[in-house]
Amino acid sequence: MCDRFTLNIPADVLTKTFDLAEVPEYELRYNIAPNQHIVTIRNSGNKNRSGLLKWGLTPGEQSENHLSSTTACSETVNADPPFCHAIRYSRCIIPASGFYKWFSAENNKRPYYIRLANSSLMGFAGLWERWETQDGSECETCCILTTEANELIRPVNDRMPVIIQPDSYNLWLDSTTYDLHDLQDLFEPYPSDLMVAYPVPELVNNPRFDSASCIVHM
Repeated sequence: MCDRFTLNIPADVLTKTFDLAEVPEYELRYNIAPNQHIVTIRNSGNKNRSGLLKWGLTPGEQSENHLSSTTACSETVNADPPFCHAIRYSRCIIPASGFYKWFSAENNKRPYYIRLANSSLMGFAGLWERWETQDGSECETCCILTTEANELIRPVNDRMPVIIQPDSYNLWLDSTTYDLHDLQDLFEPYPSDLMVAYPVPELVNNPRFDSASCIVHM
C-alpha cells in the first residue's frame, strides 16, 4: 500500500526532469492523502504534460458512487477488471519526494518516512482514468501501482510503490506500448541500498496536518 506521500520539489525541477512545457501551480506538500488532487505526468502524442488528478482511481465505466482505489497490485493488474484498460492505455507517473509506512509494535503504529538516498525526486508508476459525472462534467482520477517490499521496507510493510527508474520514464509513459511483457521489469522492487527509512513524528497520522515537521527524523 501507499497511503501518504510527499512532494516538496519545486516546479522547475519537474519541468526539467520530464521535459514539460508547463506545470500546474501546486504547493509543496508533506502529507498528501487519498482523495486529494495530486501532480501527475502523462504523455500526449510525443509530448509529456502535467496536470492535477484526484488520487483514487474510479474505472471509466463506473459512476461516481463506485468505490475508488488508491493503489493497484502490479502482479495482478493485467487481469483485474478495474485496471486492465488503464495499464495498457492510461499510464502516468506520480512525482514524489518520499512516502510513509506505519510499523506496528506493541499495539501502536509508528510512522516511518522512506525516500531515495541520492535524489530528492522519485516517480511512482501510476494509472489514470477519465469518466463523466452525472452532471456531464469530466473527472480524472489516478492510483499508484505497488509491488512487494524490498529488504529495507519489509520489516515495516510487505508492499511498496512501484518506483520507476529515470531511464525508464519514457517507456512507462509511452502510450504506444501495449505489450505488458515490455513493462514487467519495471515492477521490480526498488533497490533497498538506494533508499533510506527513518521514524518520524506521529503528526503525519492526521491527514489535515501538512508541514515539514512531518518528515523530521525522530
